[in-house]
Amino acid sequence: MLEYKVHQGNFEEYVLFLHGIGGNSKIFGKQLSAFKKHYNVITIHLPGHGQSPTVNSYGEEFSIDLNVREVLKVLDHLKVKQAHFVGVSLGSIFIHALLSRHPQRVQSAVMAGCITRFTPFASMLLKLGNLIKPFIPFIWLYKIFAYIMMPKKNHAISRKLFIREAKKMNRHDFLSWYRLTPYVKSTYQFVQNKSSHIPKLYISGREDHLFVKALEKDIKGDPSAKKVILKDCGHVCNVEKPKEFNHHALTFLFNQQGTPLRKVQ
Repeated sequence: MLEYKVHQGNFEEYVLFLHGIGGNSKIFGKQLSAFKKHYNVITIHLPGHGQSPTVNSYGEEFSIDLNVREVLKVLDHLKVKQAHFVGVSLGSIFIHALLSRHPQRVQSAVMAGCITRFTPFASMLLKLGNLIKPFIPFIWLYKIFAYIMMPKKNHAISRKLFIREAKKMNRHDFLSWYRLTPYVKSTYQFVQNKSSHIPKLYISGREDHLFVKALEKDIKGDPSAKKVILKDCGHVCNVEKPKEFNHHALTFLFNQQGTPLRKVQ
């Protein structure tokens, strides 16, 4: 089973955090204290991250479906039938997969730095990465993409955090995750049809230059989707603008419960 931790409070509802590639639950360090005042919070490490099983340990092809199954296994083990999901970057892709395949398990969803598809430029970068990855240490490849995705000075904290945590992965696990990137678009294409009734909040930085424009176009047809675009902010908006992110995310979650707005810190 995936490594997980439950921050249990005296609450009925659960929030589950999903990190991105190379990251871990530390990416939500600035959310945890705020969210656990109002919800039971579950943090997990996806395969190949933290103390979770390596990609090889499953004895089958590594896939998005495998990851979704492992996430649901944690919820089943905890006897949690339904949860709010909060994901960042690649974590948002798994939320889309859950919304498409198991919408009954998702109470609502908050997605930071969400990726709905790759632009031609981003696709070209991924293809270039495929060409050079056999010849360089994987962390070099990760650093190149980190600087391309988060190039500005105000992105430095999130960029360094991503790189620092990615160094803890092994090469095979990282490259297995990298091979999942072409399936990003397919995880979103059925979301609107299968989960148009499930509330979704997309929070992105205006400077998330590889993904934000595509996101804004793609979610227009989803009546249950709302968006917040943060100024002077890049891809990992929950790290760069934690107070704003927490305010918007928790306000959104409170509204789903139909409860009065509580103080958000």
